[in-house]
Amino acid sequence: MTADYSKIEWTANPAFKGGEGVFYNKVFTDGVNKMMHGKLEPGSSIGYHKHEGNCEMIFILEGEGKVLFDDGEEAVKPGVCHYCPEGHSHSLINNGTKDLVFYAIVPKQ
Repeated sequence: MTADYSKIEWTANPAFKGGEGVFYNKVFTDGVNKMMHGKLEPGSSIGYHKHEGNCEMIFILEGEGKVLFDDGEEAVKPGVCHYCPEGHSHSLINNGTKDLVFYAIVPKQ
């Protein structure tokens, strides 16, 4: 099975999970697992939230930003994969000057 993101339209999600600006995504789901191609413009963020019943992996493709994770902060850039285990909290923030582009997987959504 393939997910052809070139055929999926971008969806705008303003203030996603209480974040700033707009989070854009293309979502593929099989009803259990979710895979997303995501984009945050400079100054935008996904709000701080806790993963209960699932986890999330975010692989950065373009741009730079930071992740707030539990009590810490991690820089992210192309080639970095942030992992938020079940029961933990995080937020993704584009504090760079270009779009922050990534793929995210949420198994057992």
